Amino acid sequence: MSDLDTLKAEIKKLSARAMDAKMNLHDLSEELPINWDQILPTAQKAHEAFAELEKKRAELKKLETA
Repeated sequence: MSDLDTLKAEIKKLSARAMDAKMNLHDLSEELPINWDQILPTAQKAHEAFAELEKKRAELKKLETA
């Protein structure tokens, strides 16, 4: 498997993780004010997941244009 294929597979997994984090944040918002104290940790997980996804997408773009 090439570096490009490996990166694409990793991006696919990260995308799923980011979408899961997004849905967790969405579900939490629908339950408010219950579990309001979980807003920051849940949002932080979503932020980290999307930041990592964007980083890997940038790496892929760089590889594809090289």
